Amino acid sequence: MNKTQENWEIVPANNLFDLKLGEVWAYRDLLVLLVRRDFVSFYKQTILGPLWFFIQPLFTTIIFTFIFGNLAGISTDKLPKPLFYMAGITAWNYFADCLTKTSSVFKDNAPIFGKVYFPRLIMPLSIVVSNLVRFGVQLVLFFIFMAYYATNGAHFEPSWAILLFPLVVVLMALLGLGLGMIISAMTTKYRDLSFLISFGVQLLMYATTVIYPLSAAVEKYPKYAWLIKINPMTTLIETFRYGFLGKGTFSWDALSYTTISTFVILLLGIVVFNKVEKNFVDTV
Repeated sequence: MNKTQENWEIVPANNLFDLKLGEVWAYRDLLVLLVRRDFVSFYKQTILGPLWFFIQPLFTTIIFTFIFGNLAGISTDKLPKPLFYMAGITAWNYFADCLTKTSSVFKDNAPIFGKVYFPRLIMPLSIVVSNLVRFGVQLVLFFIFMAYYATNGAHFEPSWAILLFPLVVVLMALLGLGLGMIISAMTTKYRDLSFLISFGVQLLMYATTVIYPLSAAVEKYPKYAWLIKINPMTTLIETFRYGFLGKGTFSWDALSYTTISTFVILLLGIVVFNKVEKNFVDTV
């Protein structure tokens, strides 16, 4: 008597562009737990706790005001120096945190990946969402600065571009997520990259309009200003300042370029991540 034998094999999906958003939504409770874990674990053993959300940007603003504003005399678009730097720091910190923490999230959570299945995209998404809480707290500090200088006669006013604020936040998150996923996938094979992340992010900040306005860069270094313009974060920070303070360089063309660049980088990050996902635990 012949018996038909059937061989069953679990094969990973071959579609590199499959985001598995349905699975991500099904595991949304896990996303909430991971966000809570990131928030609690980071400040659980600190004395000041969540006050560090205020301390870090406040001290950075003071240092930038003293060094770049007073000693170097760099232009701030006729805005109060602390307010100018606080705007740039608030926006930059969110992007930088999303990038640096996402770039190591797969390596840091390798033991979890090897024990239980869940959509891997949950991990970087939890980083982006948890950093959004921190960004919200720092945004409150920025509003306090705005209120203080407004009551003391500083000349600035929000513009219509403030309506683009949600888009700016989404683009910063997606840009940090995409770059972080690319770097995280690469560090599974090239461990040296993990040592360059913090240093590279600091260098990138100086190629972004955090400590100077784009107008000053164009005026003083017109031949090299294009290097700053092609940085997607330059447009996002300029739009952030233009929206809330009415000062800065805004362009629909630049915003369109940034939007397209962000989605290209995000798509590339998804492709790279999906490519290494099936062998990720073996290479970490």
